[in-house]
Amino acid sequence: MIILKLTLYLLLINGIPVVASRLLGKRFSMALDLGLSLPDGRRLLGESKTWRGLILATLAAALVAPAVGLSLMQGAAFGLASLLGDAMTSFLKRRLAMPPHAHAPVLDQTLEVILPLWWLHEPLGIGLHDGLAVWALFLGCHIILSPCSTGWACG
Repeated sequence: MIILKLTLYLLLINGIPVVASRLLGKRFSMALDLGLSLPDGRRLLGESKTWRGLILATLAAALVAPAVGLSLMQGAAFGLASLLGDAMTSFLKRRLAMPPHAHAPVLDQTLEVILPLWWLHEPLGIGLHDGLAVWALFLGCHIILSPCSTGWACG
């Protein structure tokens, strides 16, 4: 049951920035990287990683945390770690010269899951096998739901 709960928790956390973008458009969408580009000419993270998404997802993670057995502070840390993992993936994709919003299956779903699970595995009471199961389930859900979140036809 914890595997399903954590997967749903991660889907919620990582879905909040997408929903916020759909509902709010460009309002309050300051980029995390503040527009900074590196010597390679590419943005540090890109404009889709925003302070709005980070703050809202972290707050949502804190509020829902008791449902997965975490305190509010642990939930905020979990959400922050997940979004940090997602930002790290964006950084890697920019360095690999991938265009913004380019899909990189598996890479896109790894750090945002593994980082928070690794960081909070003790309070969650999970081990490596549970973490890998959460990652695999999250990956499957993300592949199924991704067309919906990016505006493609759902079906």
